[in-house]
Amino acid sequence: MKALVTGAAGFIGSTLAERLIADGADVVGLDCFTDYYPRPIKERNLASLARHPRFRFVESTVQQADLPGLLSDCTHIFHLAAQAGVRKSWGTDFAVYTVNNIEATQVLLEAACRVRTIERIVYSSSSSVYGDNVSMPMREDALPQPVSPYGVTKLAAEQLCYLYHSNYGVPTVSLRYFTVYGPRQRPDMGFHRFLRATAQGDAITVYGDGEQTRDFTFVHDAVSATVAAALRGVPGRVYNIGGGSRVTINQVFEMIGRVSGKTPRITVDPAQKGDMRHTYADTSLAQADLGFHPSVGLEDGIAAEYEWLSGVL
Repeated sequence: MKALVTGAAGFIGSTLAERLIADGADVVGLDCFTDYYPRPIKERNLASLARHPRFRFVESTVQQADLPGLLSDCTHIFHLAAQAGVRKSWGTDFAVYTVNNIEATQVLLEAACRVRTIERIVYSSSSSVYGDNVSMPMREDALPQPVSPYGVTKLAAEQLCYLYHSNYGVPTVSLRYFTVYGPRQRPDMGFHRFLRATAQGDAITVYGDGEQTRDFTFVHDAVSATVAAALRGVPGRVYNIGGGSRVTINQVFEMIGRVSGKTPRITVDPAQKGDMRHTYADTSLAQADLGFHPSVGLEDGIAAEYEWLSGVL
């Protein structure tokens, strides 16, 4: 496999690139170091990869990259580059999301149309595309109605993947990740904030009553599904990737207390615009096509993230 990984300096992207290298692939990592969170964190994510002879890093946006050169003998594209964050996607910041999530995807797909060696393009989408008006567990054939501008851009990029497959035969597969967590998780994400605050004795801010639920997915399970999608995913299809660990946020705090040996201090703020009330993935299609079965339980995964975070604080 000769793979291009966009967003390679990120949480999931760097973990995926390491897995691909371990599996024997040659990997080009592309990242533009957006300022959503500090660059040194992303450089730390790349540290072990940078030393490997089968990894090459290119600092660029998708739009400015030499895509014909990068894709000339590429067999697989993993498109993880995106502007993250539900709460930041409102107002004037929405323009950043349209450029990085929609336009970048279209530019990449357009370039891929001209490359005959590509076997799969795996696009990392999000459970945010569903919104709040679908039954549980969420199935891929539900009508998506995002409740955040971020979710709108992820859904738009999914649709771009489908139309390039439908019209040009580009072998795209989209994965709807459900709340990925684990070592290297972004500093703005819930578990990272909760665990850091608990370790340092600070208060944790909870938005809403804490009874909202999420289907949490350990990063290595998400990466395994992503690799499987590149090898066995059916072009044109969308797959839910969830960890099977749907719990309330209040239950998460109980686990954090057990893992850390400390009692989290909680403060409550109103629910935020764009935050979904519940998520829960039906992963039967991913099980059938990809052989996907999450292997890391939630409390074990939280313990792994806490151990990693303790080493970088």
